[in-house]
Amino acid sequence: MDKLYIVIPAYNEQDNIEQVINDWYPVIEKHNGNGQSRLIVIDDGSKDSTYEKLKQCTKTRPLLIPITKPNGGHGATVLYGYKYALKNGADYIFQTDSDGQTLPEEFEPFWKRRQKYDMVIGWRKDRQDGISRVFVTKTLKLVIRICFGVNLTDANTPYRLMKAETMARYIHLIPKDFNLSNVLLAVIYKKKGCSIKFLPVTFRPRQGGVNSINMKKICKIGKQAVIDFVKLNRIIRRT
Repeated sequence: MDKLYIVIPAYNEQDNIEQVINDWYPVIEKHNGNGQSRLIVIDDGSKDSTYEKLKQCTKTRPLLIPITKPNGGHGATVLYGYKYALKNGADYIFQTDSDGQTLPEEFEPFWKRRQKYDMVIGWRKDRQDGISRVFVTKTLKLVIRICFGVNLTDANTPYRLMKAETMARYIHLIPKDFNLSNVLLAVIYKKKGCSIKFLPVTFRPRQGGVNSINMKKICKIGKQAVIDFVKLNRIIRRT
């Protein structure tokens, strides 16, 4: 049976983390890969009780693996999780976030398409997290088209199922601690001719806690991303 690893980064999510685990643990139980599948939640150096709550949840959830590491940001934490899943023999890797904005009941259409596509990624058709975030997504789409010459419906959605064997071929192209690892991974797949399928997903408002990324940080990350994208496009073309 296929071994599924669900990767969830978490930073200061003590208000959400237990519910997120309650939501996603049944998915990993259903697709348990003869007991080899895992729900991996990576605490990115939280300053609250996120990791303590994670450890408590393992008492009744044997497929849950809590990991903690120094703070490095969302992109670095996602990349850490992907490499962990590859190292431990995952067949498929699914990534979502720990803020409760995504719905586990929408996972099955992704899983049914896992063999046909290298990546099945969510398209946030009706975003409920504010007009500023919609603007950021549309701007990112334009920047990707200019810098990389590819068109992606929604490159940064934290709802994506990926074949591990495909990821293993290209993950080395993502710089360590890169802020927008998911964006770059989607771009690489597109430029390398991998098969990608977009499916509409629900994207709710944050279910609790405070978002650690504000517009000031987004603008700073975005400015650096444009510089990095130009350099990375040359590397991807040469590889």
